[in-house]
Amino acid sequence: MLVDSHCHLNFPDFKDDLDQTIKRAHEAGVSVLQTICTKLEEYEDVKKIADSYKSIFCSLGVHPHDSEQEPELTANTLVDLAKNHAKTIGLGETGLDYYYEHSNRAIQKKLFAAHIESAQILGLPLIIHTREAEADTLDILRSEIRNAPFSAVIHCFTASQQFGHQCLDLGFYISISGIVTFNKAIDLQEAVKSFPLERLLVETDSPYLAPSPYRGKRNEPAYCAEVAKFVANLKNISYEEVAQTTTANFFKLFSKAKI
Repeated sequence: MLVDSHCHLNFPDFKDDLDQTIKRAHEAGVSVLQTICTKLEEYEDVKKIADSYKSIFCSLGVHPHDSEQEPELTANTLVDLAKNHAKTIGLGETGLDYYYEHSNRAIQKKLFAAHIESAQILGLPLIIHTREAEADTLDILRSEIRNAPFSAVIHCFTASQQFGHQCLDLGFYISISGIVTFNKAIDLQEAVKSFPLERLLVETDSPYLAPSPYRGKRNEPAYCAEVAKFVANLKNISYEEVAQTTTANFFKLFSKAKI
């Protein structure tokens, strides 16, 4: 059994073959999926998908790219939306993205803090996107965790090895995507070698970032198996150990998920 901890099944890329996509995932041993919300207007769609399939869960959140669409978003709004839906198991994706800067940095920080507060209130884990923003991301996480505890995963990890270990020191998890299979991802591969398997998840972030040997194609949850195989090779352990441990990690972190 394997879990794709982060995919976007509500995106138009899957509109015409969602049932077949999920079937292929199950046939590849990817038995559980979490479809991720990136805008409040998506939430009804991701909930509908989660409610339609026993093996699928969802999150609630606003991606940093879309922060300016919800500048007044508060933790209370997130709490009110998420608290009564059994299959909403995480908050995000949220965080900071200074690479594209599609949204003002101050607004990104404000919404990031609102998501953290909602995670502290609900006891749900945070799903964090961070790109070219390591220092500010870490400063916010350290500051907020002093106020009240919360759990989190750094999704689609591409940051520095040092940042990864600093997040691990805070008790967080790290999720590895198909990027790790890319030929030029040497630094990421070395970082993954250094991270304990007991704190790793795997994901596709589909429909983006298809792993080798599917680069250039639409990514889909079935390809999570390729990520797990690559991590196994990096760590010189069996695929079965990676699958078993990352699955256990997922259910430990996203403890609201019940199969």
